Amino acid sequence: MAQHTSHAQHERSAWSGKLAFILAGAASAVGLGNLWRFPTLAAKYGGGMFILTYFILAFTFGISLLLLETALGRRTKQSVIGAYSTFNKKWKFVGILATAVPFIITPYYCIIGGWVTKYLVSYVAEGADAVAAEGFFGGFITDPIFTYVFMVIFMLLCIGVCALGVKNGIEKANMVMMPLLLVMAVGISIFVLMQPGALEGAAYYLVPDFSKFSPDLVINALGQMFYSLSLAMGIMVTYGSYLDKKENLSESVASIAGFDLVVSFLAGLMIVPAAFMALGLGEGGTMAAGPSLMFVTLPTVFDGMGGAAQIIGIVFFVLVLFAAATSAISLIEACTSIIQDGTHWSRGKSLFAFSVFLIAAGAFINAGYNVLIWIEPLGPGTQLLDFFDFLSNSVMMPIVALLTCIFVGWIIKPKEIINEVRVSSKFKLAGPWTVMIKYIAPVLVIAILVANVLPMIFPA
Repeated sequence: MAQHTSHAQHERSAWSGKLAFILAGAASAVGLGNLWRFPTLAAKYGGGMFILTYFILAFTFGISLLLLETALGRRTKQSVIGAYSTFNKKWKFVGILATAVPFIITPYYCIIGGWVTKYLVSYVAEGADAVAAEGFFGGFITDPIFTYVFMVIFMLLCIGVCALGVKNGIEKANMVMMPLLLVMAVGISIFVLMQPGALEGAAYYLVPDFSKFSPDLVINALGQMFYSLSLAMGIMVTYGSYLDKKENLSESVASIAGFDLVVSFLAGLMIVPAAFMALGLGEGGTMAAGPSLMFVTLPTVFDGMGGAAQIIGIVFFVLVLFAAATSAISLIEACTSIIQDGTHWSRGKSLFAFSVFLIAAGAFINAGYNVLIWIEPLGPGTQLLDFFDFLSNSVMMPIVALLTCIFVGWIIKPKEIINEVRVSSKFKLAGPWTVMIKYIAPVLVIAILVANVLPMIFPA
């Protein structure tokens, strides 16, 4: 057994260094949620008040779980099932549950990645007017052919990066896409802030409205931070397993959380002032959430920017494509690693097997918008994508996080993780971290779970 483990560790992929790991972790964390959920929540919950609450939660609760998962991966040199089994075979079921999360998320995430790809192509080929036209989004997602075509194009792009390996594929892609994503976000933010009336929108976004502080705000900030940092998906366990023992874990996870916060903040700076001008948020207007914001509201806002509309649309959707692709790549990598560790197949064979599953599952979920549109799993107007999103994000991820806190806090004891972190850093905050994992984090995760599930059981 020991010989086999040693061999597996010897053959395991590895990051070239701390920067590669930080960019990979940040690339995983920075996704569509940063761009369409964070700005909406900030606009709804008093701008700066929401940002401040999010910041505090990210650098206490969020960073604690991020450190736990990364250290668990580095300690065991295994993806998520193996990481739990190494310590206690009776808790392997948590690893299996965590494994199911990226297998559920990746297909529907790639469907949305296909939408982003379609919009980028349309801005280039057809112009801003066509994309902003009424019915453009609905017409596309119900199309029985082109939605599948663009989904597969996006999937193949991401699979291609993973096929090149950790160092030659994922690392190199992140080294290009993440800095460019930041530059584009800053550039669009500056352009938006130069528009007439935008500074008033920026003040609405940045100045804390303390009257908006409420338990509801805290729960929403908690949920956003939880999903944004790629927690309870098996991704950070996998990425941690590729990390060298000499790299400082606590500094690395702080950098990942910081990068994620910066992109979320810039997303708000791009979107809230623009929507403020177009929708009159200060006069009680509301901003659409999720896909409606990204694919309906913003193209309309861009179309009102005159001659710059097409350029802004192209740059914005390149940025969104990078955010979607980097997250999808991390999901595909986590699933490939799980298959490889479980079957002892080659990396190539494991990636191919997952790719077949991905395209088949994606085609099934995508059919919920066209040939299977009659299936409404969560009530009238809902699709298969909504169901799988609710199952993975709102139910399974909080349960996995809760069980992980119990596992580390009470079964194997926090000392196991603390010792791993101290291999490469002093970890002076080991005491507060232990309190967070054993007592505070479980309560917060239960709050997220209850807030997600109760409205489904007792709809308003």
